[in-house]
Amino acid sequence: MLDLILRNGRIVDGTGNPWFVGDVGVKDGLIAAVGRLDVEARDVIDVGRQVIAPGFIDGHCHSDLMIFDYPKSEIKLRQGVTTEVLGNCGLAPAPFVPERAEQLQSYVQPVLGKTDWAWPWQTVEQYMAALERAAISENVATYVAHGALRIAVMGFDNRPARPDELNRMKAMLDAGMQAGAIGLSIGLLYAPGSYTAKEELAELCSVLPKYNGLLSTHIRGEGNNLIPSVREVIWIAERAGVPLHVSHLKAAGKANWGKVLEAMELIEAARARGLDVTCDVYPYHAGSTTLTTVLPPWVLERGIEGALEAFRDPSLRKRIADELSREQETWDNLVCSTGWQSVVVSAVHREENRHLEGRSIAEIAESRGQTPADCMMDLLLEEDGRISIVYFHMDEADVRQVVAYEKSLIASDSLTCETGKPHPRLYGTFPRVFAKYVRDEGVLSLEEAVRKVTSFPAARFKLGKRGLIAPGYAADLTVFDPDTIRDQATYEEPRQYPRGISNVIVGGRPTLRGDRHTQETAGILIRAASCCKHGH
Repeated sequence: MLDLILRNGRIVDGTGNPWFVGDVGVKDGLIAAVGRLDVEARDVIDVGRQVIAPGFIDGHCHSDLMIFDYPKSEIKLRQGVTTEVLGNCGLAPAPFVPERAEQLQSYVQPVLGKTDWAWPWQTVEQYMAALERAAISENVATYVAHGALRIAVMGFDNRPARPDELNRMKAMLDAGMQAGAIGLSIGLLYAPGSYTAKEELAELCSVLPKYNGLLSTHIRGEGNNLIPSVREVIWIAERAGVPLHVSHLKAAGKANWGKVLEAMELIEAARARGLDVTCDVYPYHAGSTTLTTVLPPWVLERGIEGALEAFRDPSLRKRIADELSREQETWDNLVCSTGWQSVVVSAVHREENRHLEGRSIAEIAESRGQTPADCMMDLLLEEDGRISIVYFHMDEADVRQVVAYEKSLIASDSLTCETGKPHPRLYGTFPRVFAKYVRDEGVLSLEEAVRKVTSFPAARFKLGKRGLIAPGYAADLTVFDPDTIRDQATYEEPRQYPRGISNVIVGGRPTLRGDRHTQETAGILIRAASCCKHGH
């Protein structure tokens, strides 16, 4: 007897092949049979010709701390997501050393979520063990994050690593890979990753080949420096001999719209030379990050606290405002190319500033009688540097091009945001793909869209036997109505669950039935070193 049968579905199996009508049988957390099944099961769900797909995989998110505070993961489950990949953009809560713990926490918490409890880990292995102990409702895997490595060894020093420091980072990376991390993530737009030369990064990546580890990168510039930045990470990957994944490929700033085509041509040329390189994209024309990201890189040389001290120094404050007022050659000044009206405050922490959420820096500055640069610095002082933003800087035509690109997969890049107005991608990414780019605009076929959120990320991120509906694969499954699935989160009202997803199965257990979380906690930590052996 089977544990579960999903009957009468349009099975979109994750391969990209056309859908077919059939049943999916589950036993002991695995898919046991696919087809017309004349067997009994303890639980039978007749899906009435809805789509049965592999559980969606969010290959780029920032739920590293949120998963502990919200282990039921309802925000992602209601989008059909059964697996998330953590540790992206060089941002992670491990490893760290006690004397620099506050530096790391103030650096990552605006993105990963503020915790009111002491982190019970220091190493990547200990962090992963904490994930294993947590009763979670979805699966997770993680990278080792370069930003955390550099802070642990060097703090926010803006200089090359000494040989002994580089060796310490390599040892920490090696330990994380041994623990089961899927690779190394770097965030070259963010300090302290932005202080690192490509040669140093290539040497650090020399640890990855023996683990078949992936290099994932938020590139150094997504505006005027987009093309040199793509060339840089391709150089690093070729020099180190590692596969490369470019995170959230985009062109920021109107002057750069259209350059995604040239970026994709660079990826194709690298693949023609034999480099395994792919990318991901989120289906929105606005991004989201922290307000400190708009600052000149030197401002963060001593971390968040150093930046706040700089704002209090009149001469440094003037220098910051002056640099933000004009284009820069060595870093992307997205404020200059996009404008302060495109920088919208999405979350603050002080109750008295909550009325600012959803308003642009330009609008807030005008109401305060300040220049936008001064307003930005004062806001960061008021909020101890912890302000999240939504940033309108992309062209919808570019987004459509990357969504359609064969070598791109879909990911949310969602930031944790317990208050305020988070980017709607936190609540809507995956249903939006099927509503907007499949049903409404025909950019993708149903089968191709499913492939981009299932088998493609499962293979790319070494998640074992996931992402396909086939016997022996993990029984992570999502059932949805292709005619009604739709995101409902907007920039004005982002905290809205999507519609059209009726059932989500994690590890063979029905975890979401309609609007009801069943309280199942069958999620696991996926370790890259063992997932290919055990599959689940």
